[in-house]
Amino acid sequence: MSRRGGAIHFPFGVPTSAPAEGPALPPSSKSRVQPERLRHRLDTLPGVGRVRAERLRALGLETIEDLLFYTPFRHEAPARLATVATLREGEETTLRVVVQSFAVRSARRRGLSVLEALIGDESASIPAVWYNQAYLADAFSEKPELLVRGALRRNRGSYSFRVTSHEILREDGREEGIHTVGLIPVYPATGDVSVRSLRTLLGAARVEAEHVVDPLPSRLVAGRRYPSRRDALLSAHFPRSLAEAAKSRERLAYEELLFLQVALLRHRREEEVRRPALALPPPGGITSAFMERLSFSPTSAQRRVMMEIDADLGLPTPMRRLLQGDVGSGKTVVAAYALLRAVETGGQGVVMVPTEVLADQHALRLGEQMLSLGVPTLLLKGSQPAAERREALRRIAGKEPLIVVGTQALIQEGVDLSSVRVVVIDEQHRFGVRQRAALMTPRPGLPWPHTLHMTATPIPRTLSLTLYGDLDVSVIDELPPGRTPVETRLIVTGRREQLWEFVRAKGGEGRQTYVVCPLVEESDSLQAASAVATYEELAAGPLRGLRLGLIHGQMKSEQKHEVMRAFERADYDVLVTTTVIEVGVDVPNATVMVIEDARRFGLSQLHQLRGRVARGTETGHCLVGADGCDEDALKRLDLFCRTTDGFELAEADLRARGEGQVFGERQSGWGDLKVARLLRDQRLLMDARDEARRMLASDPDLSDPCHVLLRDAAEERFGGSMDWLDHA
Repeated sequence: MSRRGGAIHFPFGVPTSAPAEGPALPPSSKSRVQPERLRHRLDTLPGVGRVRAERLRALGLETIEDLLFYTPFRHEAPARLATVATLREGEETTLRVVVQSFAVRSARRRGLSVLEALIGDESASIPAVWYNQAYLADAFSEKPELLVRGALRRNRGSYSFRVTSHEILREDGREEGIHTVGLIPVYPATGDVSVRSLRTLLGAARVEAEHVVDPLPSRLVAGRRYPSRRDALLSAHFPRSLAEAAKSRERLAYEELLFLQVALLRHRREEEVRRPALALPPPGGITSAFMERLSFSPTSAQRRVMMEIDADLGLPTPMRRLLQGDVGSGKTVVAAYALLRAVETGGQGVVMVPTEVLADQHALRLGEQMLSLGVPTLLLKGSQPAAERREALRRIAGKEPLIVVGTQALIQEGVDLSSVRVVVIDEQHRFGVRQRAALMTPRPGLPWPHTLHMTATPIPRTLSLTLYGDLDVSVIDELPPGRTPVETRLIVTGRREQLWEFVRAKGGEGRQTYVVCPLVEESDSLQAASAVATYEELAAGPLRGLRLGLIHGQMKSEQKHEVMRAFERADYDVLVTTTVIEVGVDVPNATVMVIEDARRFGLSQLHQLRGRVARGTETGHCLVGADGCDEDALKRLDLFCRTTDGFELAEADLRARGEGQVFGERQSGWGDLKVARLLRDQRLLMDARDEARRMLASDPDLSDPCHVLLRDAAEERFGGSMDWLDHA
């Protein structure tokens, strides 16, 4: 059939040729829900050789299935189908034309080529221009029929059609319209893999959507008014309307999140069976005495979390709870309660912290609290004198009921943790997976310890349901009485003198100040305030006469401890520091914090730093240096000044840095969810969580015929990732 004047085949139509058969990736050890042909490598598609396949692999695309689920992030609006005679200047238009003649010339700008062709249809002819596409000359020598998309432009009194995309029409109809007609998909691309090449590949691969198996139960698809999986895949790429594209993408995102939640909940259920723990009796005399001797009344949020912990500890499966609480919310009291539950039943409680400064502070405060209860508290850290360390190891190995506070020294060889019944991991995100695993995993034959993960870095609910989806999450969502919000202000260029006058005034009132810098020493490659240079500048300049201390991570451990002890004794008016004081430092008399080069910090980190002031009843002040900030940085810092809601700041941080991997060590950039996005799809995630719970409540093994495909698809998609969560 002659193609001239023929109908344009819209992109969502099924092409007439399939990719060539070819080798598939090695078969998975798990059952495959989808046909094996979807596992064919992309080099089985026309035009994909070894080099191109490697470039596609950098985008995470190895198989036809990967490609089908590589959904566009937007669609270009459709252009009017027109004839040459009906063109209107400036209007985006699609034409069906024939190349009548052409020439290639060099533009005045070096390195730029221009291909000019006379194109026409039955109504008229017009010059058309392509930039930097001289390679088209070979194809144009055949005077082919084209679909071209672009606009009529006027330059120096003459008109030409500026082409933005084109297709050379072929007799087999392959690819017709995918670059020029209807809604045009736009994909995340790289310098090596263009959006156009991705569209071409999708045009070749879309026939394989005919063979996909739909793993969702039909009642669920119908209840949510979703298209079938086959239709969703086709319409997500080449829809007839934006509404159709949105619904198709939603269906694929919901499906992916449902797989994830089913895998998480089944993993947790399997772990509960596989990992026995010692069920602890109800709270006894020691914990009762601890609560009675507190100098304050715990908040209702603290009491609620303690009740949740009691319920966990009474089960023969290990507690796996994540405790979130904003800075100053009272997590330490809850941790002490959990540790005492282990001690009063004859076992040991262990708390692991990320720094020796924090270990010292925890050991000191817990020791003071436990002294009147008759509960011993030991400290274990890398810089301990050998004799002190040997004594601590002897008492731990002797199975004496006690509390141990330590750093990574707890997981080194020679530490006998066989009597540990409760483990608390403070600021758990600062430890690697293997470090947490070493502390949580018992010797063969011993019960698993109950584990409480704690963090003062707020985790958005969407992220906690994925990264920590198999943990129970508790949130302390209120501050103790008497705590006042920190007053936060931006300090812009020209206000530095007033800033240091304020610090001097507070020093005159007997209050102390932190000055936080992003670097330890000056850097030639990064222009940011350094702690050492700032200390020297302030001591000789605007804060001359005040007592200044300096602390940073490159100092020896004992030096750091001595400086912190001196600051706690108020021997210093001002402490110049790096983020070494980000967590756990508690000096109630320090009511002012100056953060230099604040643009260098994330919002959550700024929030952590701000939490070091206003630890008592006095109003705290956080003064944020905004010199050199661009517009985006100023917007972030303005948000930081306007809110003390850690969860709002964490959401903003998540949007800025990307979602990272759901399972693994990388915590920024594009993640390992193919279609769903945690921030964009929060409602879908909650829906998927609820649906997964309902399914597993009625069919724990998902053995019902309507659930089998879903179960296998969830295992196939996320089963291998669940091993990472064993110690997360």
